[in-house]
Amino acid sequence: MTERRIVIAGTGSGVGKTTLTIGLMSALQKRGLSVQGFKCGPDYIDPSYHTAVTGRVSRNLDSWMLEKETVLDIFKRGSKGADVSIIEGVMGFFDGKNPKNNEGSTADISMITESPVILVVNCASMARSAAAIVKGFQLLAEGPNIVGVIANRVGSEGHFKIVKTAIEQECKVPVIGYLKRELDIEIPERHLGLIPSIERGELDPFFDQLGDLVSKTIDLDQILELSDARPLSAGHTEKSIFEKKKDKFVRIAVAKDAAFNFYYPENLELLQSYGAEIVFFSPLANEPLPEDVDGLYLGGGFPEEYAQQLSENNVVKQSISTAIINDLPTLAECGGFMYLTESIETTDQSAFQMVGLIPGHVKMQKNLAALGYREITGQRGNFLISDIDKARGHEFHYSTFHCNEEVPYAYETKGMRGTKQEGYMIHNLIAGYTHFHFASCAKMVENWIDKCSQRKECL
Repeated sequence: MTERRIVIAGTGSGVGKTTLTIGLMSALQKRGLSVQGFKCGPDYIDPSYHTAVTGRVSRNLDSWMLEKETVLDIFKRGSKGADVSIIEGVMGFFDGKNPKNNEGSTADISMITESPVILVVNCASMARSAAAIVKGFQLLAEGPNIVGVIANRVGSEGHFKIVKTAIEQECKVPVIGYLKRELDIEIPERHLGLIPSIERGELDPFFDQLGDLVSKTIDLDQILELSDARPLSAGHTEKSIFEKKKDKFVRIAVAKDAAFNFYYPENLELLQSYGAEIVFFSPLANEPLPEDVDGLYLGGGFPEEYAQQLSENNVVKQSISTAIINDLPTLAECGGFMYLTESIETTDQSAFQMVGLIPGHVKMQKNLAALGYREITGQRGNFLISDIDKARGHEFHYSTFHCNEEVPYAYETKGMRGTKQEGYMIHNLIAGYTHFHFASCAKMVENWIDKCSQRKECL
């Protein structure tokens, strides 16, 4: 008995992993197969494409933020009932947290999940040299199982045949297809406007066209043959962290719309497993905070793209402000943090009033302000994570926070450039730029549920 799973890895960022992954998913869907998507690393955007194409919620696999057993737990949970799982890599195959090892890399995930690997190579302007690149990836580390190659950005079918001959002779793995350098299709922008476009189905024709292109020049039968792998269940007997622990006894409101949509599915599922009922609402639609909720989760997203509309939606702003002032246990991450400040200034220097609970304003900039993994410990008084617990997450934002007074920081974060105090804490509000992965510290979930329960009992 075997299971079908495959990693789509790249020699580096920008070689076409996402385009190829989406195309493969679409092509296999057209064959009537149920496809499950995964993404290596902390990215929120690419999984939204996977979800739209496959109809199944795509999940992140991250071996720096999470323990090996947790990665396997998430993989097995997501793959259940699928005919084939496709894991899209991040950056280059061996790129991760540390240049000295594979931690946090696509290679690490491929070994943890014992998955065959298809290496995507940008073959523009080269012939036999492509074999040298593949050979280098084969020899760098023991463990990864590179079973095939896809040549991307070739100039013609003749160019592909040259590359194929060189790689197969020198590297002893099949080159199973190609995509041309000048495709009559462009991947949509992978940030602004993506979520509403996907939710409205506007990208469906793009997915369909990409699936057709992949089917013409890539051997799907060989992909499926190479994806055969032994079941993971034999070596994984730990109980799932997502098993139900308590019946629902608190309600947590979660902002969910085009402005706020960056949530790891596991974060919500862990809250549910510990006894929370999740109630979605839309600040963008001016929906007030749902009644009788015991907690609030404001995730990341693109509030700056909807700043004017959010600034005009006074009903929801007032309901959130009142609830937080009345000690509603709240976590606001990145976009949610920005929304709770006094204002957001967009790149054209227009300022829009936000909820106003956090003293200070946010300025958008065209250059990236912060990027990277974070190890987090709470400041004293932080109900979510204590000063002796550690969680992991990441930062990724183009804005900066400006405050004219000293603020009570929520936590301390450690990244590649050292340690810093970050976020804002007052009442039962924990807010900041950091995105948490709750599976890195389930104690956070217990703490939040307990705080919600305590408040509920006091009302």
